[in-house]
Order: sequence, then structure tokens, then C-alpha cells
Amino acid sequence: MGVLDHVSEMFDCSHGHKIKKRRQLQTVEIKVKMDCEGCERKVRRSVEGMKGVSSVSLEPKAHKVTVVGYVDPYKVVARMAHRTGKKVEIWPYVPYDVVAHPYASGVYDKKAPSGYVRRADDPGVSQLARASSTEVRYTTAFSDENPAACVVM
Repeated sequence: MGVLDHVSEMFDCSHGHKIKKRRQLQTVEIKVKMDCEGCERKVRRSVEGMKGVSSVSLEPKAHKVTVVGYVDPYKVVARMAHRTGKKVEIWPYVPYDVVAHPYASGVYDKKAPSGYVRRADDPGVSQLARASSTEVRYTTAFSDENPAACVVM
């Protein structure tokens, strides 16, 4: 630590003042079950009055709410769950085209809206982690990386 650093710390004017962190504009997609127009109204009103919210759009058939604004996604989810009393979660689906194997056991979901599959960010859900020992034995038997592989290939 040099002399200048020491002197600048002694005469620091910002000491004791909090520096506010500026939130970024975010789009938060949330899954919440909406059966009727009353549910839709309740869900919309639960987040509309929240500080930083710019717009709220609903897709009742897909059970999807999109909130745009300078907000924290987890605070939006917590407020919606508290105000509506419903089960609320961050949108768990991704478009069908993004996933390499959409019909894998950890990814395919019957309850997902059309064109979507469940997000597979978790490595435990990946296809090789779920493969049985028999499947692994047969796939590695014909692999180019296996030195003891079958020479017929």
C-alpha cells in the first residue's frame, strides 16, 4: 500500500454512503396456473403495482406471465405467490429447437405447451447420466475412442 492510497483513504468522502446498484431491464417469464378471468385479473394486479415493472402480459392457455421491467426475478415470483396464493415458478421450458434430444427422459414433458420442452441445464438430467450400464456398454463397444472396440466397424 503506497502513500497515496493511505492518504486517499483518510480523505475519502464516500465513506459511510451506500452506492446504489442499478438494476437492469429484464424480461421475467413465470409459470402460474390461471383457470378463469378472475385468476388472470388477480395475477395481473399482484405484479402491476410493483416498483420497477414496465409491462405485464398474460398467456392464459400456456399458463405464462411475462413481466418486463427493472425488477429482480425472484422478488417477482415471491410477490406473485404471496399475493395470489398459487404455485408460482420461473418458466421451466425452452423452445423445442434449442435442445439436442427433445424426447430424452429428463427433457420431454407432457404438460409443456406445444413447441416447448423442459429446460435441461442440470447435468444429472443429461442423456448420458441417465443411460443404463447396458446402453453404455453397447455404445462404447463400437466407439472409435475405445481401443478394444469391435474391428468390424
